[in-house]
Amino acid sequence: MAHLRSRRRLALAVPVVLSLTASLGFLPVAASAAAPAASAAQAVDGPNLAYVVNTKSTDRHTIGAVTKAISKAGGTVVVTYKKIGVIVVHSANPSFGAEIRAVRGVRSAGATRTTPLVSAGTTDEGAADYLTAAEAAKVAAVSAKTPESEPLEADQWDLRSIGADKAAKINPGSRKVTVAVIDTGVDDTHPDLAPNFSANQSANCVGGVADTSAGAWRPYTAEDYHGTHVAGEIAAARNGIGVAGVAPGVKVSGIKVSDPNNGLFYPESVVCAFVFAADHGVEITNNSYYVDPWLYNCVDDPDQRAIVDAVNRAQLYAQKKGTLNLASAGNSAHDLDSDAIVDDTSPDDSTPVTRTIDPHKCFDVPTQLPGVVTVSATGVDNVKSYYSTYGNGVIDIAAPGGDRKYQIPDTPSKNGRILSTMPNGEYGFLQGTSMASPHAAGVAALLKSKHPWATPAQLQTLLKAQANNPGCPTSYDQDGDGTQDAVCEGGKRVNGFFGFGIVDALRAVK
Repeated sequence: MAHLRSRRRLALAVPVVLSLTASLGFLPVAASAAAPAASAAQAVDGPNLAYVVNTKSTDRHTIGAVTKAISKAGGTVVVTYKKIGVIVVHSANPSFGAEIRAVRGVRSAGATRTTPLVSAGTTDEGAADYLTAAEAAKVAAVSAKTPESEPLEADQWDLRSIGADKAAKINPGSRKVTVAVIDTGVDDTHPDLAPNFSANQSANCVGGVADTSAGAWRPYTAEDYHGTHVAGEIAAARNGIGVAGVAPGVKVSGIKVSDPNNGLFYPESVVCAFVFAADHGVEITNNSYYVDPWLYNCVDDPDQRAIVDAVNRAQLYAQKKGTLNLASAGNSAHDLDSDAIVDDTSPDDSTPVTRTIDPHKCFDVPTQLPGVVTVSATGVDNVKSYYSTYGNGVIDIAAPGGDRKYQIPDTPSKNGRILSTMPNGEYGFLQGTSMASPHAAGVAALLKSKHPWATPAQLQTLLKAQANNPGCPTSYDQDGDGTQDAVCEGGKRVNGFFGFGIVDALRAVK
């Protein structure tokens, strides 16, 4: 599950190529090469791949003409998002991408994966640090000393570090605000999530088509715990059970996008999720992942360019419908404002190839898309977590994501990671920018509760205004070997480690 932010080493400043066309969500395109001479009928024995085809406009004539061309080129339409001009296609024609890019009404098109579509299965995401019954009893005894605390709240250093425990007494958030967790699914039967779960704003978007049947949004297995953990950080209820979320009064929904075969988050699933959230009145989405199979999508590659185009159209559509999107910065400890980054993990659905990319031209999606709030991670000492990706002009805000190495809290479990809900009524610790983004999403939900008419842009401004910025540290030598582990650029107001600062739930509600 390498794409998840808690497991992987992975704005205000908009990438140049995107900012030029952000209002429409359509990327510029170079002149198409001539279509190959071989027809689809002569070449259908290639791997069966999924594609996104992005049209030049959203009028009925253009979409109709492109749809006919898709069929002629040996493609089968899975779903058409007419409002944003994105068509999800399956094709076994090895020349399909090149052929369809030559069609007059096509802006960009490309494969969304590097391996063929296969039958579904499951895979292990890896081990989490679960809280045992004995450990829970120890935590509960300490929690009981603080009035109105949840049983496991003594271990939730993250809530106290951003004043969320005090904020809940002033304004726990409005039931009119929903945060959608675009992730591996959410276990809505968990007693800490059930009171705040919104089933009618939940779905399974795997493959690009929304399935809203009962329970479709739930994780495949208990090992697909990531989305349930994220949901608890945002909106676990203050109901005398387990933990509390940053915004325990708002609603939370689950939009599952993880592939059942390999757990990856393919573009067509994410496109579906953003459109579904927007069309179902979701105010905020949390995105603790990057879109697979590329850690960075370079727009000089036709397949990767099409991925950026399709997902960007979908998230911009959500913004225009009133949805604020937040995303984790990543756990690679990369500087997204550097001249070059070595990516040796992509594509992650086949054999990775080491490449050097320019993060100003090759984009982490959805993290680096225009208007998306990019969140870095901190530990209990309000210092950047050792794994957190950063970058001046890229990071918008910071939030607790945990740090098990260098920032250990004085809590009953002495665990520097984040405690939250897990499937089947359990609780466990995880760390990563995956955990930072939902903390920021929770604060955004509190702001939306207080300012219900705020647009996504206004809400992002409010989110930055309430943050507390510790400024760049004089030294960031976490392991004490005499070498700086990362360099923070910028000033006290905004910098590469914290953006505009660390979120503050108490200031948000005041």
